Amino acid sequence: MFTTLFTHPICLEHDTGLGHPECSDRLKAVLAALEAEDFHLLERAEAPLATTEQIARVHPLAHIERVMAAVPEGGHAGIDADTVLSPLSGQAALRAAGAVCAAVDLVASGRSRNAFCAVRPPGHHAERAKAMGFCLFNNVAVGALHARAVHGLQRVAVMDFDVHHGNGTQDIFQDDPDLLYCSTHQSPLYPGTGDPGEKGEYGNCVNAPLPAMAGSPEFRHAMSHIVLPAIDHFKPDLIMISAGFDAHSRDPLASLHLMDDDFAWATRKLGDLARTHCGARVVSVLEGGYNLRALASACAAHVRELMAA
Repeated sequence: MFTTLFTHPICLEHDTGLGHPECSDRLKAVLAALEAEDFHLLERAEAPLATTEQIARVHPLAHIERVMAAVPEGGHAGIDADTVLSPLSGQAALRAAGAVCAAVDLVASGRSRNAFCAVRPPGHHAERAKAMGFCLFNNVAVGALHARAVHGLQRVAVMDFDVHHGNGTQDIFQDDPDLLYCSTHQSPLYPGTGDPGEKGEYGNCVNAPLPAMAGSPEFRHAMSHIVLPAIDHFKPDLIMISAGFDAHSRDPLASLHLMDDDFAWATRKLGDLARTHCGARVVSVLEGGYNLRALASACAAHVRELMAA
């Protein structure tokens, strides 16, 4: 079995406008890094379009229709000041969510050991009925509920190491005892959620905020003493990763100081738990990361560990 990379060229056509940090160059940098020689065994697959049924397990039909109706025929349109649409943004969002569902299919069937979805727009800020923070649909949540509905993988854990708290994933997961959301993130920082007291209806939201300027020791302590024990106790049928790399020391949008080795270490530890509880099943989904060099190198370290799992 292999690690499979899911992506699609149309994700590059989601044009957010001049100077926007969530730009197509991000995905180009990731894909270029994954063309290096040490990734020659990385399987590659084209992301399909998500169906309305798949997305509607997470988002109300009215929300889906509202997002798609906001896509302009030309130029740009803004859902909010940060969340910008262009004519192919809707198709890119459907491919992004579709990639995660297809990755779940492959991993659940045993045809691939794990998978990484190099897609955009990202998803973890998209709440059940609200697009925000560069995100239209919550890709990782769509994949989690697809795993349950189609493959009977009832208990799904998501670990989110993006520097920003995944308020959207927490919003979707918080009232379901069989969904676990864990997050390390800088606080205070956008979107202002992720306090340790936000535990969900069943204690199924685990937030480990880090102060500005925190680095490897603080991150690894939070993972080792809060996040990893929570996932171990939960005993998931599938582990998913919201893989944002904007906690990197070089990232311009925040002030944490993680390095490539920290992302590799976290990936390795999550892989260990996946082998213990769920047959090594891991699906990882690209979220943030806005320094192109740091994003490329950290993402490569992450995928390298997936391939070694």
